Amino acid sequence: MIGRTKAMAALAVAAILISGLAIPAYPQSIQNRKVGGPSTPPVEKHPPVDEKAYKAALDRIPVPDVKYDPWGIARPADSGTSTRKSN
Repeated sequence: MIGRTKAMAALAVAAILISGLAIPAYPQSIQNRKVGGPSTPPVEKHPPVDEKAYKAALDRIPVPDVKYDPWGIARPADSGTSTRKSN
């Protein structure tokens, strides 16, 4: 009889733990519900793009003298000579 009581207590604890894991997911679905019917998503109003100002800003960017090498730190600069010894 005592063995059955321990088994039922373990089953009850397991059921409480499993239901405790599922409860945090439940309020998310309630929170997203609205009273009214389905509506369209809100439309964001962006200011119109001024093409002339955009092109003028691009023209003000200086052109670099030396081309950027993103792998310059990872490998040495190419000097044109081989570092290997020839036979």
